Amino acid sequence: MTTYEANFTNSEYQRRVDRTRKTMAARNLDAIVVSDPSNMSWLSGYDGWSFYVYQAVILTHEGEPVWWGRGMDALGARRTVFMEDDCIRGYDDTYVQNPEKHPMEDLSTLLSEMGLEQARIGVEMDNYYYSARAHDTLKTKLPKATFMDATALVNWERAVKSEREIEYMERAARIVEEMHVRILEVAVPGMRKNDLVAEIYATGIRGAQGFWGDYPAIVPMAPSGMDATAPHLTWDDRPMQPNEATFFEIAGAHRRYQCPQSRTLFFGDVPQKYRDAESAVLDAIDAGLEQAKPGNRAEDIANAFNATLNKAGFEKDSRCGYAIGISYPPDWGERTISFRRGDKTILEPGMTFHFMPALWLDDGGLEITEPIRITETGHECFCTTPRKLFVSA
Repeated sequence: MTTYEANFTNSEYQRRVDRTRKTMAARNLDAIVVSDPSNMSWLSGYDGWSFYVYQAVILTHEGEPVWWGRGMDALGARRTVFMEDDCIRGYDDTYVQNPEKHPMEDLSTLLSEMGLEQARIGVEMDNYYYSARAHDTLKTKLPKATFMDATALVNWERAVKSEREIEYMERAARIVEEMHVRILEVAVPGMRKNDLVAEIYATGIRGAQGFWGDYPAIVPMAPSGMDATAPHLTWDDRPMQPNEATFFEIAGAHRRYQCPQSRTLFFGDVPQKYRDAESAVLDAIDAGLEQAKPGNRAEDIANAFNATLNKAGFEKDSRCGYAIGISYPPDWGERTISFRRGDKTILEPGMTFHFMPALWLDDGGLEITEPIRITETGHECFCTTPRKLFVSA
């Protein structure tokens, strides 16, 4: 049982467990082995930087979830999960990064003890934290069990946020607003990029309005000039230069809930093509947001955005948004819903997204993005950061 301030009530965790069990029953699964740390936390409350070793939450149709992981991390589980201590199982440290033995050998023993040696077990096959060797070991040690692909089963249960989850994301929004304010306060030509990123991190961790900042699931993306023609470069020690654009793809985080938002800063006189791109993106954002309401489909936002962008002579061949919420490295997306043509997901109140209409030009990039939530009547933007290209001398 958690021994510190819990992020959610036991009743909220139980509602999550009940919802997940209904989906398990619909898929004819006796149990799921959840190794994604976001899903582990959502189901159990577990929160620790231990996802570099094998760990999981096991959920069956009876009793509480079972946390399983490295023995020393069981102490952290006792501090954070909502379950009683007898639902926490740690494995011996000789299993850790040892080529002679694998932690899944211990997990297979636990699953057998739980009566699952011949069960239909769902595992997250397409997941950062579940390897081919892990799967092979489980199949070898439990030859009578049937392993089914349960990738994103829990991710989809997370799609509609509770009031408390929305509250945490609103706190994260206040934090990312302060991060953008700090960038505009201190960024000048000649400033080393790593010094600027240090300011971004410091502001994000200090938090805002009395709420502390957690670590973001993705590090700041802050490329300048030609580096900004690519979407996912970070930073180095090179000084910022006049007549260059720098986009900042950053996130505020609170209690693991992420609120990413991007803005672009240009030093000097802005070339006309950047002004044209800014105008096109802002119009396209407005068109997309008009479709951000319950009952519409995810693709409606993308189609409206792209149609408006194309009329202005610009194209974006990647998705323009994705679901967000609770996340651990290396990604702040939920890996479910995307704003792209063909995504027929029906939008519901309480769903939350990063509307991410970025453009990468031939000599730089322009990112002006908005975290949003779907409401009963439409949508709301989490942040109040001015929606424009920022310019500084």
